Amino acid sequence: MNVRKELKRPGSGLWDIAIEIIMIAIALLTLYPFIYIISMSISEPDAVLAQEIWLLPKGFSLGSYDLVFENKEIWISYGNTIWYTIVGTSINVVLTLAGAYALSRKEFFARNAIMMYIAVTMFFNGGLIPTFILVNSLGMYNSRWAMVIPGAVSAWNLIIARTYFQTSIPDSLPESAKLDGATDLGIFFRIVLPLSTPIIAVLIVFYAVGHWNAWFNAMLYLSDSTLHPLQLFLRKILLMNSPDLLQGMEDAFERVAYAIQLKYASIVVATLPIICIYPFVQKYFVKGVMLGAIKE
Repeated sequence: MNVRKELKRPGSGLWDIAIEIIMIAIALLTLYPFIYIISMSISEPDAVLAQEIWLLPKGFSLGSYDLVFENKEIWISYGNTIWYTIVGTSINVVLTLAGAYALSRKEFFARNAIMMYIAVTMFFNGGLIPTFILVNSLGMYNSRWAMVIPGAVSAWNLIIARTYFQTSIPDSLPESAKLDGATDLGIFFRIVLPLSTPIIAVLIVFYAVGHWNAWFNAMLYLSDSTLHPLQLFLRKILLMNSPDLLQGMEDAFERVAYAIQLKYASIVVATLPIICIYPFVQKYFVKGVMLGAIKE
């Protein structure tokens, strides 16, 4: 009985050990899919075909990556995705911050009505066909701008940024600046933005990941393959059963093994850049989400 009470009591040694064991188990369960995917992509084809890989790779082979990167289209797709991510994220962050700050000011009499209108768009939209007609009528069909303009502002991110401004920027700062003769733009750029590093980092991460993983809009609005992003190119590889990439292989078993590895290599190629960048912005991400989630 005493052991049970000791285990349930927070701060006790047994409690800490139990929590650590649970967290280690969760971490291992989270890491296992990543390790498995990487192991499958770099193992020998024979081991992959024999289903001998459960955790660590068997042998070493980069043949699947050679098949992915020897295709010139992937480099074009990589360049397109980088362009969409940089340009799209820049537009997203600028418009979201500007709109969120304006809607956070109490002196803006229509802010609640506009926020209600924006919140409705989170639950209802015009539909796929009307959106396609709108994009086409604006001359953005088969254009790079079709990937960045239609989703220029996310209602959810706008609400997070607005909440951050309301809870983290004291009203006394803009008021004092106005008494000193500062304009609204001056207050926004010189006072508000320097104090908003956490939420800016959060918005950059949210929008950048969204642009990096975007493929559905490209499938709808881009018929020119030279404009396709990386994700759409990789999707094409997965759906085409890779006959063109594997046609030089005479061994049928080798083709099957490489077809399996090609899927895992595609996943690694698509996710590795984001995984490498995330640790550098994680502290801002966590802090910004917590601050932005506080209700006024």
